[in-house]
Amino acid sequence: MFIRTASGEEQSMPLEWLSRLSNATQAERERFELSPFGIHWPDLDEDLSFEGFYTYSKN
Repeated sequence: MFIRTASGEEQSMPLEWLSRLSNATQAERERFELSPFGIHWPDLDEDLSFEGFYTYSKN
């Protein structure tokens, strides 16, 4: 999974680190909502904060 900020900074993490997303269909993964705090996948009841994304990526 990759994200790019408005300033152009990029970060990534293996999709396998997020089991709900890893096991989801392509359509479920593509249906997400952005907020100032992170990403929400309503069909999966999964949330990933932007802060968490950077924390996971550094481990």
